[in-house]
Amino acid sequence: MIGRPYYGWVVVAAAFSLMFVGFGAAYSFAAFFGAFQSQFSASRGHVSLVFSVAAFLWFTLGAPGGVLADRLGPRRVAFAGVACLVAALALASVAPSVGMLYLTYSVGMGVGVGLTYVPAVGAVQPWFVTNRAFASGLAVAGIGAGNFLVPPVAAWLIGAFGWRVAYQVLALGVLVLGGAAAFAIDDDPARRGAAGAASAARTARATLPGATLGEALRSEPFWLLYVASVLVSVGLFVPMVHLASFAQDAGYSEAQGVALVSLIGVGSLLGRFTIGVVADRLGRLPSLAVMYVGLGAMLVVWWLAPQYWLLALFALSFGAFYGGFVALAPSIMMDLYGPRALSGIIGFLYTGPGIGTLIGPPLAGTAFDALGSYSVPILAGAALSFAAAGIVLVLIRRPHTAAS
Repeated sequence: MIGRPYYGWVVVAAAFSLMFVGFGAAYSFAAFFGAFQSQFSASRGHVSLVFSVAAFLWFTLGAPGGVLADRLGPRRVAFAGVACLVAALALASVAPSVGMLYLTYSVGMGVGVGLTYVPAVGAVQPWFVTNRAFASGLAVAGIGAGNFLVPPVAAWLIGAFGWRVAYQVLALGVLVLGGAAAFAIDDDPARRGAAGAASAARTARATLPGATLGEALRSEPFWLLYVASVLVSVGLFVPMVHLASFAQDAGYSEAQGVALVSLIGVGSLLGRFTIGVVADRLGRLPSLAVMYVGLGAMLVVWWLAPQYWLLALFALSFGAFYGGFVALAPSIMMDLYGPRALSGIIGFLYTGPGIGTLIGPPLAGTAFDALGSYSVPILAGAALSFAAAGIVLVLIRRPHTAAS
């Protein structure tokens, strides 16, 4: 680690907190799904599009969010993101229709996460050299922690006070915790005035490629990884939106369905914390291929799973592979392109999952509305995940592009 002793870990904690509040609020959507269907008499395809539009926006806006963070610093951008998250939840709580949820929740949540996620991930990278994958894993573990804790809390709030009050409580939590985290985020070790910080930063930059955003976007490895991320993400977010409803269709309670979504968060935490060990042995690109294969295999398990214990095993394992994938991506970009325009590069890479997310959950809901089953979208997601792994293997076989 470089910079003032221990402050890099403060940045990790701040990034963790920003992702906890942003993605916790976003992934609690599964707990609100049934309430939206009942309140607005809407189809599953219609309701799931509310989440997918938000996810598409946060992945797409990660690119300009990253560029802004490179130019203005992550603190200002993160503050703006937190403000959007709070506004999204507060305004969604008074929405009179699904259409208004698009204007409040979808837009506000999408912009808010887009302005917090990539700047936070990018801010962690310059503080670490040898422990970069581990630090990144800890930071993005906030996504898994939010996915684990916030949906059941939201479900309890909905049951006790209704979905509108639940969103108001979540807005207050985001304001307090997210605001404190945005204040603490920083991406410049030298600015902290540590002895040797500037020298260490120069040394780190000298040993890594320092590509501009344009150079990265003109490189073949970037686009191979981009296409792979699009393919894997078509199926990636289908369980986040539809798993709770799937479980209720199978005869389990609403609480059991939401618990499955929380188990994805538990698995995600495990994946993010352990991926560093796996990546140190296999290399980061081979580990990414393993994550994609694992995601595809778990979707097949979901397709086969009638018993609750098997659904729970799917959710936990799927979350672990998902968490490993998310933790690896920033470090791979750092390996390939260096710190010069890292937030912008990561942001552009994340527009790929945005496209996949915009496709997957709405089509899954539409397929269920038409066929009464999720089988087709689940198996399609599995096939696309395996295809994504194949693309990463192509990249690994080209020595001049391999990351380690």
